[in-house]
Amino acid sequence: MTNITLITGDGIGPEIAEAARRCVDATGAKIHWEIARAGIDVMQREGTPLPQDTIDSVQKNKIALKAPITTPVGTGFRSINVSLRQMFNLYACLRPCKSYKGVHSKYADIDLIIVRENTEDLYAGIEYQKGKDDTAELIDWLNKHSSRKITPDSGISIKPISVAGTQRIVKFAFEYARRMNRRKVTSVHKANIMKHTDGLWLEVSRDVAKQYPDIEFEDRIIDNMCMQLVQKPEIYDVLVLPNLYGDIISDLCAGLVGGLGVAPGANIGDKGAIFEATHGSAPKYAGQNKVNPCALILSAVLMLEYIGLQAEAQKLEKAVAAVIAEGKYVTYDLKDDRNDPTAVGTSEMADAIIEKIRT
Repeated sequence: MTNITLITGDGIGPEIAEAARRCVDATGAKIHWEIARAGIDVMQREGTPLPQDTIDSVQKNKIALKAPITTPVGTGFRSINVSLRQMFNLYACLRPCKSYKGVHSKYADIDLIIVRENTEDLYAGIEYQKGKDDTAELIDWLNKHSSRKITPDSGISIKPISVAGTQRIVKFAFEYARRMNRRKVTSVHKANIMKHTDGLWLEVSRDVAKQYPDIEFEDRIIDNMCMQLVQKPEIYDVLVLPNLYGDIISDLCAGLVGGLGVAPGANIGDKGAIFEATHGSAPKYAGQNKVNPCALILSAVLMLEYIGLQAEAQKLEKAVAAVIAEGKYVTYDLKDDRNDPTAVGTSEMADAIIEKIRT
């Protein structure tokens, strides 16, 4: 029996969390769910969107399946999702982007893995606000030590990329590629311009690649990578990227396969992991039993793989794919006409997936 924290979130979160839980249980996976709370509703009751008992549950169980959470405005939290990643040092963001028959897209047969570094780069949160004394002090120092002058009305963000941070994320990408029988890893960068940050990223990527002679390695400049993913995505496999580029490319690739409704995600560290849908909490649909639960269910597939339940993971993904391909018991966004009156709700689509699992 594996203990897993189920963070039910807010907005549509509780509905899709329940759908995902039922689908996972239908596979026969031996899981004990520990229900935890986070989000706007909790904020209103307890004064924090991320209560200590939820943090303690994730700390204890090391694995969580998390439904979407709204980031409260004006609370001091930049993002609950980011807070959890930083708190548990979940440095690897894993975003598979895969075509499923029946999902509307201009592309077919996409099968890409995005591995995004989660802790460094411009998302490290080291920023200096325009007009502040410490910003002026930093600008003065930079102007004294650089030929490139910065005007006093500037805001500044710092972009740290380290050897250690790059090594561990590139190794993660290669280890994942090896474990999942993938053929190639592509390191994405802008080393032609940012020579001491992205240049370091590229240098370390090349060094790590030498440890994996069984897997093909190449690198691509980020702007060229965007163009090639639109023109010929089939020639790529596993992409490993710094934080900002990874954020952008993962949404681009989700667009290739039909959108965030079928885009699972995982945030993984050395001592734990949180699995989550990559879409938002859509509060306007809360309680309507309307939204597509597939992204969180497919995130649960990644979770089952992570804990070594490969057969259960395959059974669940196969059932999701079959229901989408059949197109009968799917939510409105998966219908040819989004106003199709035969569209089913969140729980009914989960019922159809469970039926496929059992047959």
